[in-house]
Amino acid sequence: MLQASALESKYPSYSYVFHEFDVDESYLYDDDFIYFVKTHEKQLNGFYKRSLLRGEELLPMIQGQLLEEGVSDPFLYLSMIESGFSTNIVSPKKAVGLWQFMPATAKHYDLTVCNSYDERCDAISATTAAIKYLNKLHKEFGKWYLAAMAYNCGEGRVRKAIQQAGSDELSILTNSHLHYLPKETRDYIKKILLVAMIGESSAIGLDDTIESENGSIQVEVDSGTSIKTIAKLIKMDARSLLNLNRAYINGKIPRDKPFYTLTIPIEKIYAFYLRYDPSDESPQVNHEQTKSHMVTHSVKLGETLESIARKYEANTDEIRMANHLDEPYLLVNSLLVIPVTEKMFEKQAH
Repeated sequence: MLQASALESKYPSYSYVFHEFDVDESYLYDDDFIYFVKTHEKQLNGFYKRSLLRGEELLPMIQGQLLEEGVSDPFLYLSMIESGFSTNIVSPKKAVGLWQFMPATAKHYDLTVCNSYDERCDAISATTAAIKYLNKLHKEFGKWYLAAMAYNCGEGRVRKAIQQAGSDELSILTNSHLHYLPKETRDYIKKILLVAMIGESSAIGLDDTIESENGSIQVEVDSGTSIKTIAKLIKMDARSLLNLNRAYINGKIPRDKPFYTLTIPIEKIYAFYLRYDPSDESPQVNHEQTKSHMVTHSVKLGETLESIARKYEANTDEIRMANHLDEPYLLVNSLLVIPVTEKMFEKQAH
C-alpha cells in the first residue's frame, strides 16, 4: 500500500498546499486520504494536464484576482475540480461556468443570468463572485478547507457535520466510516488537495504558466457588437475570442445595457484601443470624448489615481477597470495603461 513517506517524497509541495488550506500536516498520514491518492492519482494526473491546457489563458487572471482579494492562489484548484477550467460547462444540476454557480447563488452574488447573457460563463465576473462567496464562508467557518467543503455541499450541511462530530478536524469529517458529510464532499476536498499537490509539485506546474504573458483583460464595447468583428479588428482567431467570452450566447453582445465588458488577451489591448471605435449608431456615445486610445504611465512617488486621472483627463474608474485595480494605493514604478481620447493621445505623442 502507498505510504505517507512515499507521498511526502513524491509531492514535496504537500506542506505548502496543506498550510494554504489550513489542513494539519498529519492529514498526509490519514488512511482514507492515502487510499484516495492510491486509487485516484492516475486519473487526476490526466485531468490536471488536460485542465491546464484548457485554462492556459485564464490562469493568470484567476490567480491574480484570488491574491488581490486575500484568497490563497491554490484555490484555483477548486475551480479546476469544479469545471476543468471550462468557462461554459453545465453540470447535471444546472450549475454553470468556471466556478459552477447555480442560478440562485449566481444572482445572490450579482451575476446576470438570462436568455441572452449568462455571466456565470464570464471568467472575471464569475471569479469575483466566487471570491466573495469563499471569503464569506471562511469568515463563518474560520478554516479554508471548511470553506471549500461548504462551497460544495452548503453551509448548513457543514455546520451540522461539525455539530454531530463534535469537531471540525478534517480527518474526522472525511472519515469514510462515520459519514458526517456526503461522499461527494469527502471526495471533493481530497480531489482539491491531491490536484494541488500534483500541480504545485509538477515540473510543468502552474507557476511557469501563470507567470507567462498569456493573461487577459476586460474592455468595454457597445451593446449589439459582434464578437467576431472585434476578433477581426484585433487580428485574433474568432473562436479563441468566443472561448474567452462564453457568457455571450451566440457570440453577440446583448442590447439590454449601453455597453458590456469583453475579455481579450492582454497583449491585444493596444490593438483594441487603436482600432475599436464605438458604433455611430449608439446614441449615448460622445465620440469626441470616447476613450478610443491607450497610453502607458509609470507611477512616480507621491502620485495617486486622482492625480494621474487629472493629468490625462481620464476617469479613475476607467483606470481601475483597465488595470484591474481593487486597492486604492499604487506601487511606485508600476506601469498603468490609461484609456484616453484621441486628442489626448496625440498630445502625449508630441
